[in-house]
Amino acid sequence: MNHNSYRRNQQLHKKMLKGMSALAMSGLMSFCFVFDTFAEPLDSMISAGAAKEITITVGGTQTDSSVSDNSVTDKNAADSSAAGTGTADTKAAAETKAAGADTADTAKTEAPVIIVGQTTEETYGFSNLGIAHVDNHLNVRKEAKEDGEIIGKMPKNAGCEILSIEGDWAKIKSGKVEGYVSAEFLYTGAEATAKAEEVKTTMATVNTMTLKVRTAPSLNGNVITLIPEGEELEVLEDTGEWVKIAIDDEEGFISKEFVDIAVELDKAVTLTELKMGEGVSDTRVSLVSFAKKFVGNPYVWGGTSLEHGADCSGFVMSVFKNYGISLPHSSRAQAGCGTGISLSEAKPGDLVFYGNGSTINHVAIYIGGGQVVHASSARTGIKISNATYRTPLAVRRIM
Repeated sequence: MNHNSYRRNQQLHKKMLKGMSALAMSGLMSFCFVFDTFAEPLDSMISAGAAKEITITVGGTQTDSSVSDNSVTDKNAADSSAAGTGTADTKAAAETKAAGADTADTAKTEAPVIIVGQTTEETYGFSNLGIAHVDNHLNVRKEAKEDGEIIGKMPKNAGCEILSIEGDWAKIKSGKVEGYVSAEFLYTGAEATAKAEEVKTTMATVNTMTLKVRTAPSLNGNVITLIPEGEELEVLEDTGEWVKIAIDDEEGFISKEFVDIAVELDKAVTLTELKMGEGVSDTRVSLVSFAKKFVGNPYVWGGTSLEHGADCSGFVMSVFKNYGISLPHSSRAQAGCGTGISLSEAKPGDLVFYGNGSTINHVAIYIGGGQVVHASSARTGIKISNATYRTPLAVRRIM
């Protein structure tokens, strides 16, 4: 390269550097002009609380700045929705809804798909509620057919979980019973929800080993009976420290401290065949099976009809009459019949007596497996209970 060419190249290089410097200076001056123009209004907006921090991407990098809520989506909206505080008009709204928080009116979500056994909310513990629409009770069968084995009964207005619909039958679960009922005799949908509000019952579940039921809401009240842990009692009135309850056809008071109170619907009772044990006669087995046929039928004070209504002693009297045994229509009088035994010696068909203090006023038929069948109260009708659902006062062998 000659000397003249070298000088021309050097002059060209200097011109290029000057041009680049001028361009850079021009950009910097433009930025300063924009910043000076908007800095003061922006500061005012920040001071007034009308702007929040967002992340702005400039030339591939991120910087923190502030801008009005009306300009762009606040990056904190997602954080707020995750914490359940506030809403957003964009994608964050859907995330908020998923987290169970409030959502904006502008958020668009898919309608929930409701299938049998799954819904968006529960009614008294049931997500797909059905209620027995019958006068007495609804049979629960092992199979979806009219001659299917009866494995349980749903009392009138009892609730169930509808698991599936199979033709004219509904597969349900209620209490410990799972099987099939005729779908024709179930309230469902909005009708079931409305019915639930009408027939709901407040129940107290005993959470201590043994709970005393007293005649008055005071430790000075006489003890009517003792209730074991896990038993449920209908609440008639909550008086504060004490709860007025129904037990069979009586009323009493229990300490609120020792129960868990909840609003519930009645549930199905199981009729699964119980093991009778060795040495049980065919007559006893037959009598117990006959007595269980009337579970769910009504309680009527002074009544003796197994179909239309009986009280506790009337129920026992009529069951035994079917087997040629005559008993008086009084629990106290029935307690004087037969031979006295202990509860541990009881066989299906023996009678178990209960009372207020030491006075007998209720009777049930022992059916084996630690259970009894009895006409309990106007609300529950004829039902199956644990033999020790309250303290037994006597056990008598009639057969």
